[in-house]
Amino acid sequence: MHEILSTLNNWFSQWGILGLALNSCVESFFIIPPPDILLGAMCLKAPNLAMWYAFVCTLASAIGGVIGYGIGKFGGRPAFNFFFPKYKNQLDKVEEMYKKYGFWAVLFSAFTPLPYKVFTIASGILEMDFLKFFLASFIGRGMRFFFVSIIIMFFGTAIVKYIDIVILLLTLGIIGFFWVLYKKGKKA
Repeated sequence: MHEILSTLNNWFSQWGILGLALNSCVESFFIIPPPDILLGAMCLKAPNLAMWYAFVCTLASAIGGVIGYGIGKFGGRPAFNFFFPKYKNQLDKVEEMYKKYGFWAVLFSAFTPLPYKVFTIASGILEMDFLKFFLASFIGRGMRFFFVSIIIMFFGTAIVKYIDIVILLLTLGIIGFFWVLYKKGKKA
């Protein structure tokens, strides 16, 4: 499996910015390497274009999210089970998250290492409000890809091998921040 993912990543990288856009789009609804790897490599080669690469990655990923939403809306649970046989038992958990958090569940999955593609298709199945879905996707993916680009612009190759850890730590920090706000809101 690792060889297949590596081959796909190499194929996307040969196409430059078009490959980055395609990788970002398809990764939003299908299991392929995350675009962060290619985004990081491109930002290292041309730091002056890092913000442009982040924008392309964000827009293409949000468009891919729309495709995933459509797959879920028109293909339903059978499509979800086809694309994600490993996750078919988790769709009920995702549905619970939607009932509680909706917009925030999508935004969180779009930013974190959670499988965003599962949430894009599930959003269509569960008929989440499309505008809310798109905004959460665009904001979450934008936060992720701009964060990766900015970090690489400032720290270069030294940070690349730790980027997943940095994203995870930032995610935990965001969760902690909102948890503190939630607790303070309950006391008030």
